[in-house]
Amino acid sequence: MIVKSIRVKSALSKSGLKELNYSLNPYLGCVFSCPYCYAPNFTPDREASENWGKVVAVKENLLEVLEREVKIYKRGVVGISTITDAYQPIEALRKLTRESLKILLKNGFRVSIQTKSPLILRDIDLLLEYKDRVDVGFTVTSLNNKLELNAPPAKGRLRALEKLSNEGLETWIFLGPIIQGVNDAEIENIIREISNIKVRVIFDSFHYYRGLKFKEGSTQWWVNLRNRILENCKRYGMECHEESEDWIYEKRRYYKTF
Repeated sequence: MIVKSIRVKSALSKSGLKELNYSLNPYLGCVFSCPYCYAPNFTPDREASENWGKVVAVKENLLEVLEREVKIYKRGVVGISTITDAYQPIEALRKLTRESLKILLKNGFRVSIQTKSPLILRDIDLLLEYKDRVDVGFTVTSLNNKLELNAPPAKGRLRALEKLSNEGLETWIFLGPIIQGVNDAEIENIIREISNIKVRVIFDSFHYYRGLKFKEGSTQWWVNLRNRILENCKRYGMECHEESEDWIYEKRRYYKTF
């Protein structure tokens, strides 16, 4: 992996995504390099986007820029990890995510974190200190990592999720993308696996972006699977809902601005 340093003019980006006012990505590029990921299309660093999984750009002046912005920006919800995983391995060394969280939370912002890494447990002290303004979500697409060979094991993510939930943090799990004929047969097993965790479930099918090898599933396939997912959630008494079409539209519209 190549790690390089870049300087940025801004830390917070205005978000058009539902439930988020801003986004913050401490790094560009992601070594997890999941084959369904849309982020290469929207990563402004060309070297990282064209060599996805092999190049990570570290925003070396991120913290000083963020310190300025939190003093002048209206407080709101900041999404952490919208085009990268903020807890990929480089974070263990550079700690930009942890230090960014400190700045945001001390200045009254709320944060919503999405990750695939149990490394987030390193920051549990900080998350608990401000737990009324924090929510944490883990992405899981299967229990055997067949779609995410370079990411931390799914069962390790679920253990981390359970620990955060037991500590009283607001937690959620993103089951997706669900790809017809690839991981759709596993989703009900995942729901069963997490049924003892107090967690909100969000699920969604795969949506095509340029360069991805998978295809979007048929409408009837999704209707049938969606109904089965909701039936399983009801059986286990879990809060469960589909990522809305409005959210998908806003995501695509927002990332076109990069």
